[in-house]
Amino acid sequence: MDFGVVFQCDPPASAVVELARKAEEAGFSHVWTFDSHLLWEEPFVIYSQILATTERVIVGPMVTNPGTRDWTVIASQFATLNEMFGNRTICGIGRGDSALRTLGAKPGTIDELKQCVEVVRELAAGRTVEYRGRQLKFAWVENGALEVWVAAYGPKALAATGEVGDGYILQLADPDIAAWMIAAVRRSAEQAGRDPATIKFCVAAPAYVGDDLGHQRDQTRWFGGMVGNHVADIVERYGSSGEIPRALTDYIAGRKGYDYAEHGRAGNTHTDFVPDEVVDRFCLLGPAENHLARLEELKAIGVDQFALYLQHDAKEDTLAAYGKDIIPAF
Repeated sequence: MDFGVVFQCDPPASAVVELARKAEEAGFSHVWTFDSHLLWEEPFVIYSQILATTERVIVGPMVTNPGTRDWTVIASQFATLNEMFGNRTICGIGRGDSALRTLGAKPGTIDELKQCVEVVRELAAGRTVEYRGRQLKFAWVENGALEVWVAAYGPKALAATGEVGDGYILQLADPDIAAWMIAAVRRSAEQAGRDPATIKFCVAAPAYVGDDLGHQRDQTRWFGGMVGNHVADIVERYGSSGEIPRALTDYIAGRKGYDYAEHGRAGNTHTDFVPDEVVDRFCLLGPAENHLARLEELKAIGVDQFALYLQHDAKEDTLAAYGKDIIPAF
């Protein structure tokens, strides 16, 4: 199992770069960031500094979307970084949440997502694509390569992931829900004539190593609120039973709204509806042995990478604990 770490691009950007350097020293293979330009600094600028400061970590957004940049611009950003640093980027992508909603826009459609995945991946690899009725290619790309991992929860998005994704990102760490989601992606891949074994599976969730479980829950409850934004969309589309696991949908019954000014923040005042039980299921909390046990469960169902969100008050301690006690075990 590989390990990634997910940062927000809070200023100063130099602090994000330094944390990324420490993550590489601790044994992490991937450094991801949020991508929401009204809430945080521009990640692609910061990626160049992370790549220049490190030697092997792969960097990319968790996640970007088809709506805030032209697709050829997205591809050019990745291709340029890869030319500079040797194919050390990865593209996580979804329909869009905070980056679009803070602009007053809705998330993109599944068809737009699928088309964007193909355009970005092919252009970044130096191949020709049809886009806006034109045949396009980056003549300057040589030996380019880019994996595109799709973030999804709902049935149609999971099906799209199986059809076009190089990887699947699930933003919660409940093994039962993860097993259901992974199975759905694999089914879709088979139906599309693809080999499901070629798709990589990433579970991303807050992780906090320590003994004060009550404090850790308070520091990570925001995550249930963030996931709840996507779940609310799913419930609106599909209802709260049938195609979607009740373990994912039931907890948002008390959700009253969401303020993106507090998006992804510890102490988010709009996540009181998230019960402790959901925090414990969605996140990895407690001493190192708790993390090891959950990670073994995730590995057993086919998870290839665990990416831990570090949006709490013990970032460096948790990085160090993973480097010392957890990553070596895998």
